[in-house]
Amino acid sequence: MVLQGVKKQDGWLLSEWRLTYRVGWGQICAAAERIRQYTKDPEILISDAGGQEVITAAEAKAVREIREAGTLTIRGMSKILEVPVSITFFNQLDLVRAAVACAAEEFREADYEKFNKSMGQFMDSAELAMYAK
Repeated sequence: MVLQGVKKQDGWLLSEWRLTYRVGWGQICAAAERIRQYTKDPEILISDAGGQEVITAAEAKAVREIREAGTLTIRGMSKILEVPVSITFFNQLDLVRAAVACAAEEFREADYEKFNKSMGQFMDSAELAMYAK
């Protein structure tokens, strides 16, 4: 995944990432499932023209069983980054948006290089999970 940009807004670092390839729903769900394993009290939001639905960790026994939608957002407290995160995947696109709370020293400023070093491996792991068997 390649970081396209990062900016600070209202106590969050907002970033856009480009995947290596466009991905479909199954791949998005695989990435969300991997992220969910390392997130405390995760919530999953799915959105499309029909509206938005919030699914708690208890309700979603398997992310892959969630109905297909235009976007899937997974949010919660990252056990790896140790800050709240929200990651949005777009169905059939190569775009991912991530929001990270400015709640730790490494996430205080929207410095492209520092942010990429802190968040890049996390995002690459999510992309790799899309292709794991």
